[in-house]
Amino acid sequence: MSGNSFGKLFVVTSFGESHGKCVGTVVDGCPAGLRLTETDIQVELDKRRPGFADVTTSRVEEDKAEILSGVFNEYTSGAPICMLIWNRDVDSSLYEQIQYKPRPGHADYPAHMKYGGFTDYRGGGRFSGRITASLVMAGAIAKKLLKQFSVEVLAHAIEIGKVKLNRKVTIPEIRKNVYRNNVRCADLNLAPLMEEQILKAKEEKDSIGGIVECLALNLPIGLGEPFFDSLDADIAKILFDIPAVKGVEFGAGFQAAHLKGSENNDQYILSKGKISLKTNNSGGVLGGLSTGMPLVVKAAFKPTPSIGKPQKTVDLQKMKEDTLEIVGRHDPCIVPRAVPIVESAVVIVVVDHMLRSRLIPSVLK
Repeated sequence: MSGNSFGKLFVVTSFGESHGKCVGTVVDGCPAGLRLTETDIQVELDKRRPGFADVTTSRVEEDKAEILSGVFNEYTSGAPICMLIWNRDVDSSLYEQIQYKPRPGHADYPAHMKYGGFTDYRGGGRFSGRITASLVMAGAIAKKLLKQFSVEVLAHAIEIGKVKLNRKVTIPEIRKNVYRNNVRCADLNLAPLMEEQILKAKEEKDSIGGIVECLALNLPIGLGEPFFDSLDADIAKILFDIPAVKGVEFGAGFQAAHLKGSENNDQYILSKGKISLKTNNSGGVLGGLSTGMPLVVKAAFKPTPSIGKPQKTVDLQKMKEDTLEIVGRHDPCIVPRAVPIVESAVVIVVVDHMLRSRLIPSVLK
């Protein structure tokens, strides 16, 4: 059974491999009448490419978006929207040398076993972070849809290596600052310290991880389809589909395990004549349904597994232990590139659930 599609009404299907001809996505279920151009998609794709080469991979892809179907006269027609980017800057020679030596921390070995040795091993194939470009393309459509309904989704890096954001940044700071620095941090004083962490790891032929926080603002109350399609469950699922994500939490998350009920419960209050919550430890979700408070979710990213330090592996042909030093073009930290990817993942889920709740019509007017 295929695992390449996500969603019930806003269905996103991903295709392509890291070193194949292209990477793309098909979005089925987008309402007709949404003004959409390749520029809209490009704006989001460009966010996925941090501008400072020292903190990211040296692989330089133009990532120029092409819309192949589903848009007519610059408006969505209601048909499936197919989009892609071509892989141009590809060098598979290094992967040919290690195709039988699974890289530690990568999916090479389990993929080799699952697909009987037929999987595309170049650049990680379907398991590469490059596949997330398909999420960003689909997310660009979802973001434009949500603007019609005043829903905004914002992500930012709150931790890279040992540098952690220890203050509450404001929404205006996130809007203004995140894409003004190379590490996608809303605190411009902290950003250089995060960058130093990445450069230090790179100098040591190593890598580091971090945490991305994402907020969804102005969500309607009651989004979600419990039991198995609850809002937080679907968001967690798509976030875990992003390579390198190893942890997801909402609101107080794991810290809630250390609180008393009286400390963790979000008490109801009246604010300007409307029901609100005094706190938001639930992260905007209770019982799988949105509460009307900002949805707050964090995704923890492991260090990039491709590092230059010697690591042990096994030669699958010779069945002998070997040592592997990975060379090539890799991110010393995936977090800066991941910020717009997390945003895209969350907006895809929100649009799907707004369609399921009939809050978005099938034709926009």
